[in-house]
Amino acid sequence: MSETIAGLIACEDALMFVNAAITSTGQREFHHDAREQQLSLSFLHAYMRENYRDLYAGALALNVNDTNAMLIVFNLLVHAGDVDVESRRREGRLIARRLELLPQHRVYHLFGALRRAGVNNRRTRAIIRDWLAGRRDPAFDAVKYRAGVKSAARHAHLPLDGELARFLFAPQSVKRFSTPLFETWRRAHYEQAALYELPFTVAEGFAAKYGIPRERFLERIEPRMTRLERFRLQENAQVGETSAIRRNTDLAAMGPTRLASYVLSLTLDDRSKRRTELTGALRSAARRVAGHRAGTWGRVTAVLDDSHSTSGSAQKRHRPLAVALAGHYLLEALAAPGAYRPLWLSGRTDALLLFPHGPTPLGMRLLDALDTAPERLIVVSDGWDNAPPGLAADVLRIWRSRLDPEGRVAITHLNPVYDASGYDVRRLAPSVPTAGVRDAEDLPALVELARFAEGRVGLDDLRGYFDEQAARFLGEPA
Repeated sequence: MSETIAGLIACEDALMFVNAAITSTGQREFHHDAREQQLSLSFLHAYMRENYRDLYAGALALNVNDTNAMLIVFNLLVHAGDVDVESRRREGRLIARRLELLPQHRVYHLFGALRRAGVNNRRTRAIIRDWLAGRRDPAFDAVKYRAGVKSAARHAHLPLDGELARFLFAPQSVKRFSTPLFETWRRAHYEQAALYELPFTVAEGFAAKYGIPRERFLERIEPRMTRLERFRLQENAQVGETSAIRRNTDLAAMGPTRLASYVLSLTLDDRSKRRTELTGALRSAARRVAGHRAGTWGRVTAVLDDSHSTSGSAQKRHRPLAVALAGHYLLEALAAPGAYRPLWLSGRTDALLLFPHGPTPLGMRLLDALDTAPERLIVVSDGWDNAPPGLAADVLRIWRSRLDPEGRVAITHLNPVYDASGYDVRRLAPSVPTAGVRDAEDLPALVELARFAEGRVGLDDLRGYFDEQAARFLGEPA
C-alpha cells in the first residue's frame, strides 16, 4: 500500500472518529438503541487510541461532546505508559484545558470512574490536584459536590486544610463552622430557613426532607438559581412551577441549540403567543454566535430536515430538529442580507411552528435548492433519504460530475445523528463532504472541518489542522 493511500485511509479514520465524537453520546437515537451506540463508540475509541494516539488526544481541542471528551481523557490516563515523555506532556496540557471547560459534575464523575478503575498513577493524581486547586470557590464545590470532592481527595491523596477536611469527613464533630457556606449547610439540617441560602441542587434535597411544597420552594429559592438552572427548569418542569422564574430568564443569552430545544418543547399555541419574544431570542443568539462572520457567506440556501425521524428518542427528544432550527437562524445571520433561502423537507415555511412529520425527500429538496443558484448549500439532515430512496445521491453525483465539476457551489452536509452500524454519520454522496454536528453553534467550524472529507487532502494536512486547533485551544502560538 502506497504512503498516499495509507494517508488517505488514516485521514478517513480520523474524520470518522471525530464525527462520532461530536454527534454520539451513547444514548438511544431514532434508528439505534443505546447499546448499539455504546458498543460502536467503544470500538472507535479503542481503534483510534491504538492507531492514531496523537490525533485521538488532539480531538480534545475540537468540538467533541462532553461524553466523548471524558472517554478520551479516561482512556489516555488508563493507558498512560504507552507514549513518550513529550507526548504525555502534550496530552497533559490538553487534558487540563479540557477539564477546565467541562461542567463540574462531569469532572467529578470522571474522577470517580478513574478511582473505580484503579487508575492512580502520578499524572492522574497531579491532574486531579491541579484541577481542584484551580476551583474558584472550593467551599461551594465541597457543599454542592460533596461526595465527588471526598472521593477525589482520597484518590489523589490530597492534603486538606482543617475545616474543609472536617466538613467532608466528620461534619457531625463540628459545632460551628467559620466558613459561611459550611455553617449554612450545618444549620439547614435543623432550620428550614437556612436551606434557601444554599445552592439550588443542595437545597432541593433539604426541601424534600422537610416536605416543602414544590411551587413555594421554587419561588423562594429562585434568587439562588443560576441562569442555566432557571432555563432547565423551564424546559423540564410544569408550567405552573416556572411562572415566577420565566420573568427573570434571558432566553437570548442561551446557546442557539439549547434555546431551540426549549422552543420545540412548547406547544404550538404557546409558540404562537410568544412569537415575537422567541423569534427575537433565536435571532439574537444566532447573531452573537455568528460574530464577525455575520453577513460574510454570500448567497446561502439550506435544506433542513424536519421529517419524522427528527423526533429523536426519549433521551434526545427533538434533538435533530433543534439542531436544524438553530442552524436555520445561524445561517440566516451568516448569509448576506436578504440572500438566505431555507427549504424545509416538509415544505413548511414557518420555522417557529415546526414539528417532526413525514418522510425525508432530500433529493427533491436538493433539486429545489440548486435551482436557487446559491454560493453555499448547507444540508442539515440525518441522511436517511427515503422519498424516493437514493435520489439525493443521484442528484449530487450528476451535479458534481456534469453540471458543476469546478465546484462553484460549495455543498456541505451536516449530520446531527450518529449511525452506530456504520461507525460514522450517514453520508449523502461521496462527492459531498459530511461532518457530524451536535450543536448548531459549531456550524462554521464544522464546515471548515468537512473539507477534509472530500478526499483531496491527506494525513499531513489533517495533522496540521489538528495542531493548529490544539495551539489555539491551549492559547499557544500556532
